[in-house]
Amino acid sequence: MPPAERVARERGLALYRTMARIRAFENAAEEASKGGVAAFGANLSDAKVRGPLHLSTGQEAVAAGVCIHLQNEDLLTSTHRGHGHTLAKGASMERMMCELFGRAAGFNCGKGGSMHIADFSVGMLGANGVVAAGIPIAVGAAHALKIQSRRSIVACFFGDGAINRGPFLEGLNWAAIHALPVLFVCEDNRWSATTSTAAMTAGEGALARSRAVGVAGKAVDGNDVRAVDAAAGRLVGEIRAGKGARFLHAITYRFKGHVSVDPATYRDGEEVARALEDDPLKHAAQGLPQADLARIHREAEEEVRRAVAAASAAPWPAPKTAYADIQDTGSGRWRG
Repeated sequence: MPPAERVARERGLALYRTMARIRAFENAAEEASKGGVAAFGANLSDAKVRGPLHLSTGQEAVAAGVCIHLQNEDLLTSTHRGHGHTLAKGASMERMMCELFGRAAGFNCGKGGSMHIADFSVGMLGANGVVAAGIPIAVGAAHALKIQSRRSIVACFFGDGAINRGPFLEGLNWAAIHALPVLFVCEDNRWSATTSTAAMTAGEGALARSRAVGVAGKAVDGNDVRAVDAAAGRLVGEIRAGKGARFLHAITYRFKGHVSVDPATYRDGEEVARALEDDPLKHAAQGLPQADLARIHREAEEEVRRAVAAASAAPWPAPKTAYADIQDTGSGRWRG
């Protein structure tokens, strides 16, 4: 096999592996959120997700195609739908499952849950339960990197609903004025909670708004991981070359409801069926050896099986830590 083909195949397999791990994790988390854990082994009756669970099933190509360009020192901010970004950035699947289960071994000692995943050791600054709230955090982090003359960049993920909120304009404007090293990634799954985004977004949309404040970018098929990889690579290269902020508009689709227990009956069945046929894993598998793909799926399923078992067996946070990690408002003690 010519070297170029070998490199392309290995990169394709790496992208597919990330996507398969994300899909396996989301499937297991969804099952656990509904109390159905029999598929993951015996004695897991207490394997349940605590709190709301927003799945990124169907959006795996965006996380994989962007994060393959990020180094450990690079930073990332996410959304309430952030499991895929977290895994793609290199965080531990087991610790994330522990956090979902409310266990002390989780990233936030079981206190944050799905919407507040963070792992600073790999540059993952946090998921966020507030729509668009990750944007000013990413811009602040990027400004800090510039002041410190560091070569790292920030990847800022947000959904299409975020472009209708104030932090979007404020964040992009600040990043443009100061030529900050941040890649804005609009993960456009076409739904804002239970409402079609098209019905509530005026004008030409995300990329047009970005360009209007001077942040250049590119639109891409967010279900085609190779296209995302190529587009993100060009934009990241420009950012690392000191050309300032860039914008990636990745159009994808959310396979599941707004939360894991939402049947999403407000969506048209034919629309959903078309989206399922356009599965990003099918795109990513094209041209790759079937034996390698089967092995990747086996490994992903085994990894998530271990994560569920570990999370189910992990201890609960000790009651005495209930008020630890709480912001001190100056009194020096907790007031009930």
